[in-house]
Amino acid sequence: MAEPHDIELGATTTMAAKSNYRTESLSSHSNSSELLHEKDIAERSTFFRWFQRAALHCNMEVRGIERVPEDERTASSVYSPAFFWWAVNMVLPAVSIGSLGISAFSLTFWDSTLTIIFFTFLGTLPVAFYSTFGPKFGLRQMILGQIWFGDHLVSRFFAVLNAIGCVGWSALNTIVAASLLHSVNGGAMPAWAGMFVVACGTAILTLFGYKVVHFYERWAWVPTFAVFLVIIACLAKSHTFAPGSLSSGKLEAGNVLSFGATIFGSSTGWATYAADHTVYLPATSSSRKLFLSIFFAISIPLIFTGILGTALMAAAQTTPRLATAYADGGIGGLLYGVMVTNSLHGFGQFCIVLVALSTIAVSCANIYSIAFSVQAISKYFAIIPRVLWTFLGICAFFGLAMGAYYNFEEYMENFMNLIGYWLSIYEAISLSEHFIFRKSSYDAILLPPLLLHAPDDTAVTQEQHAVHRLQLEGNIPPGWAALFAFACGVAGVVVGMYQVWWTGPVAARTSADLGFELAFGFSLAGYLVARPLEKKVFGH
Repeated sequence: MAEPHDIELGATTTMAAKSNYRTESLSSHSNSSELLHEKDIAERSTFFRWFQRAALHCNMEVRGIERVPEDERTASSVYSPAFFWWAVNMVLPAVSIGSLGISAFSLTFWDSTLTIIFFTFLGTLPVAFYSTFGPKFGLRQMILGQIWFGDHLVSRFFAVLNAIGCVGWSALNTIVAASLLHSVNGGAMPAWAGMFVVACGTAILTLFGYKVVHFYERWAWVPTFAVFLVIIACLAKSHTFAPGSLSSGKLEAGNVLSFGATIFGSSTGWATYAADHTVYLPATSSSRKLFLSIFFAISIPLIFTGILGTALMAAAQTTPRLATAYADGGIGGLLYGVMVTNSLHGFGQFCIVLVALSTIAVSCANIYSIAFSVQAISKYFAIIPRVLWTFLGICAFFGLAMGAYYNFEEYMENFMNLIGYWLSIYEAISLSEHFIFRKSSYDAILLPPLLLHAPDDTAVTQEQHAVHRLQLEGNIPPGWAALFAFACGVAGVVVGMYQVWWTGPVAARTSADLGFELAFGFSLAGYLVARPLEKKVFGH
């Protein structure tokens, strides 16, 4: 296929492009002059040019959803994203999720532990797999969806859901951190101030972008891990931990599946961010090394923190003092009871502060990716710089956290759990498109015009847009099969979910949350039926 800078624009060239564009792999376009360098991105928009120049002068990342050229892929090691994910998951919210096995699903320590291990490995597999597309494509995760689902309603709706998830989970994590900080020194720090600290820490890192975020995450896990070791030592010294034994039965199986759905959702939730953190790796990076490093960098800390949360809750089950601490302050109150009350006192409070600040690491993962999700919704949103979208995302999660802390935290958490089912639909469609219909092979794909150039970029002619569109035809699905599969997946969620607001008929019969499993199965079946028909009708 001719590169864009080799094409003479005109009717003859347009016909040639229409008949001959299926020759090279996607990564072969990495050095194309069509790709925009950061200095070009800063100059391309008339309205935001001054802002982008200022951001670039301050060494902020101005690149949004544009493909990353090979000469700007500065990540030094294929293992560098692994440090990022290790820090993101070695945090307090992961401990809180692990505690739910006992507190919410009435499992024993050993039941919860085995569930955490199995479903964490299962949920991490897609995240590690999607991460390998970053170096090959140079594209953010939400833009990869346009290749799998088509530049259509489904890919844009997924981007909307991902943006909601970025803000919602950041807000909930900030509330937990604020509660912990408020517990130190007898409530000396008000909750709003704790939330402001987390928001400011997140802002300082994410506004500067990829390099600063990854530098911070490379070391952020060290103090948190040290505090977790202190917690384990305190538990061992207090002799309050009682593991119990394995149990069995229909009710137990239902609880395992329901808790497993929670664990699966927490680990696979990173799938829609995966490629965002590998696009700066060279196209020649080893996919096998990248897959394995990210798989273990996510699963190991999640399993470690999850089991720690389960152990804390097991201790609370047998110790009235800790049970009261949990009832009064949630997981934060439980940590305070273990490390501070009748234990480490001042040093324990210092450890509490470190654990609370660990939520900045996970908020960075959410807020760094929100800009790419919003830009993927519309070409008009793509005009607005990444830095501005990041700032608006910070303001949104801070404001939402303030409101939820005092009024509707429980409703918000239930809502976030509800919308998490879409991840199974996302994975079912994208994985079947990749393995079954594309057979792991991709034709030469250039980005749609909205991803290469903003609408106010006068340097791009209508003929260039026409050539780009012809190059896309035959390479991305029209999107109707994905839309049908999405509807099927929603039906699977409705019949299989077990939540506060709704219990599906299948879930009611089994006493288990099967929303993730049925959403995946229904959407996969729908796509396998609809995609061949779509290819037959549209030819691509």
